[in-house]
Amino acid sequence: QVQLVESGGGLVQPGGSLRLSCAASGIIVRMNTMGWYRQAPGKQRELVAEIAVAGSAVYADSVKGRFTIFRDIAKNTVYLQMNSLKPEDTAVYYCNTPWGTSRSDYWGRGTQVTVSS
Repeated sequence: QVQLVESGGGLVQPGGSLRLSCAASGIIVRMNTMGWYRQAPGKQRELVAEIAVAGSAVYADSVKGRFTIFRDIAKNTVYLQMNSLKPEDTAVYYCNTPWGTSRSDYWGRGTQVTVSS
């Protein structure tokens, strides 16, 4: 029922940019807070950015000023614009709702972002 499909990752040089997309099923984006999460090798999954239904957004300190989360409600899609990428941004990036993070079946496969020269 719940489907979250991430895309847009890839290999990019430090300082480069990527835009990640999260295509959600139904009306998930319209009705829920949506977040982007990432998991780097050997580290726990962490919240990167989150956008509320009303449109307000919060960011992890490590990405503030570089990343922007936004959504297209009509397309039921949430995006993460990543600029000035650093090697430490390398991770698998996922989207989810806060309440969905506790549901293993709600997580998609994520999209790999690799920042390397």
